[in-house]
Amino acid sequence: MKYKHFSIEEREKIQELIWQKASIRTIAKTINRNHSSVLREVRKNRSLEKKLYTPRVAHMRALEYRKHRGRKERLKNDCIRKYVIAHLKEKWSPEQISGRIKLDLEEHISHEAIYQYIYNQVCKGSNLIKEGCEDLRLCLRRRRKIRLPHGARKCQRIFKTKGVSIDERPTIVNERGRIGDWEGDSVESIDHKPGVNTLVERKAGLVFISRLKNKTSKATSMVMADRFKVIPEIFKQTVTLDNGFENSDWKGIEEQTGLKCYYAHPYHSWERGTNENTNGLIRDYFPKKTDFDLITDEEIQWVEYQLNSRPRKRLGWKTPLEVWSGALQC
Repeated sequence: MKYKHFSIEEREKIQELIWQKASIRTIAKTINRNHSSVLREVRKNRSLEKKLYTPRVAHMRALEYRKHRGRKERLKNDCIRKYVIAHLKEKWSPEQISGRIKLDLEEHISHEAIYQYIYNQVCKGSNLIKEGCEDLRLCLRRRRKIRLPHGARKCQRIFKTKGVSIDERPTIVNERGRIGDWEGDSVESIDHKPGVNTLVERKAGLVFISRLKNKTSKATSMVMADRFKVIPEIFKQTVTLDNGFENSDWKGIEEQTGLKCYYAHPYHSWERGTNENTNGLIRDYFPKKTDFDLITDEEIQWVEYQLNSRPRKRLGWKTPLEVWSGALQC
């Protein structure tokens, strides 16, 4: 049965029957209520001094309480709220914040509670922000106005890969059991102009972001050679690329970097999931239609550092830099 609050008439009837010294069960039967509900109502609203039940006072108190019911803050305390807001603005995901807060503050909060806190800042049924709140949805990866289920991807045309297929890649790469297996791609600038090359190590999650002078395969191989010249040989095993023209010079890449090149199947972006996810994170800082000619090298380096110092769930909430530094010391 759906719960219904006491009306003023019911409260006045309770007072009348109390004056007649009726029992709680008799009162409950008279007003067709559960006796436990009547008992709670009387105990909660009796004055401490004269032990009197006053229906008008009880009703006003109930109405006032109803205005403030529910949790005003979705997170436990100010310390957690400040931590969550600060790291949301650093582009951390709610899940990353939830995992890392255990290490930093020894506090426990679920990523779902963080999502609820974010969307609780918005008035239901509108896009208006509540008074004294801020729109934290802008800090999320997708910046959705409301929370939606994932959709399906459309089918695409299939064509042949340009080099050695991922099918021939050693199975050890899939296990992420060693450092030295990389994934590579590029992020375009505005009007399909050259953007940046991205390289991600599969186990540590370390990312390199490098400016491309042009969209040729030679420019890509030169950038990769420059980034890998300071990497120890043991950490240069394989690199998995997509089928874009800028990645077609696999022989040059192998000669200049010492990496063995493999190509994912066309339109199988999940085969390079680490790199695809990282490119999405980069787009948080450099959205589509960004003109990389206007972006400085310092800004690119800053974004690279931000991503490499962000905690990852699969790393036990350590950062890629922490895992990479630990491997170098071994």
